[in-house]
Amino acid sequence: MKIYTKTGDDGKTSLYGGTRVKKNDLRIDAYGTVDELNSYLGLIRDQIDEEGLINDLIRIQSRLFTMGAMLATPKEKEKKKDGTDRLKIKKIEEEQIDFLEKRIDQMNEVLEPMTHFILPGGHTVVSFCHIARCVCRRAERKTVELADNEIINDYILVYLNRLSDYLFVLARKLTKDYKVKEMPWKGQ
Repeated sequence: MKIYTKTGDDGKTSLYGGTRVKKNDLRIDAYGTVDELNSYLGLIRDQIDEEGLINDLIRIQSRLFTMGAMLATPKEKEKKKDGTDRLKIKKIEEEQIDFLEKRIDQMNEVLEPMTHFILPGGHTVVSFCHIARCVCRRAERKTVELADNEIINDYILVYLNRLSDYLFVLARKLTKDYKVKEMPWKGQ
């Protein structure tokens, strides 16, 4: 399979189902931001050695690929002409959101209650978590904007919202694991 196809040289790309759109289309921006987020999760995964967290991040990265495929498929192209699903993958559903919530709750059990906003930083991997959280929020904003104009799966927005919470709590957990002091924001 060749990497370059030359079909995008005119500034357009194809969505699943064949629809051609400009590369700055909101749908492309939404799933492109999800792809950027996925890359940051890979960077975080490469910095840690806790097998459970690594497996969780791999699972989340896989869900983000699913989400990208879902966002790249317009509602009217979800079914092929023969009535079968175009995407033959497990979609983002409540089960994946429940997974994130359980992991958030498990991490929170070992953390001190938050009393202040926390300044990002303290350790490289913690900073990467905060960057990923910000990219996740941007992906969420882009997807909300897309949802204002087109029909998308409702679970995508919920998943992105919960994932940003997960990344925040993960940053706090890694701060504790690496014995770094959280820096509270004091508004000065």
